[in-house]
Amino acid sequence: MPTTVSSAFEVAFWFLDEALNHNEYLQPQKMQRLLFLSQAYFAVAYPGQKLMPAYFIADDMGPLEPNIFKAFSHGRPKIDLDKKLPYKAETFLDGIWRRFGHHSVEHLNKLCKETPCYLVASRKGKAEIPIEEMRLSFTKPSGNAPELDKVVRAKMMRSHTGRAVAVKSWVPNLKKVKRTTNNTAE
Repeated sequence: MPTTVSSAFEVAFWFLDEALNHNEYLQPQKMQRLLFLSQAYFAVAYPGQKLMPAYFIADDMGPLEPNIFKAFSHGRPKIDLDKKLPYKAETFLDGIWRRFGHHSVEHLNKLCKETPCYLVASRKGKAEIPIEEMRLSFTKPSGNAPELDKVVRAKMMRSHTGRAVAVKSWVPNLKKVKRTTNNTAE
């Protein structure tokens, strides 16, 4: 399954840096829940894609990415990573931060522990939470989990007249691209 970023560390560092930009300390549990929510909502927004090459297990505390957990057990690890995330990932994570970054660890723990994917995996012990189950759990959220459109909103900017407009990335019309390609090949 393709991923948008090359490492879960890139996403973890992004959240740590974003918290610092807002003069906040990002607790390890809160970072774990934000990683889980990011992966789950990304799977809803972009079916068939993962935000990062990571897997989550149903720990007693809540969903946990074990590699990030171990690496950050003694603070921020010294790892060389790309400084800039792809635009798609950065704008997506910005939406996750705006929606969930201000919540307490307790609130995020409760939110994540109430999801069907976590509940099923936790009954099996410290079992892996499959990405497809995560996607299904957040497609039609139950409990306190908001729907995708409440999490990832279009970026709002002002036009030259001052009117608010929603901005999104341009995606070419595939039918026109195919037609143009076919005409030039003939």
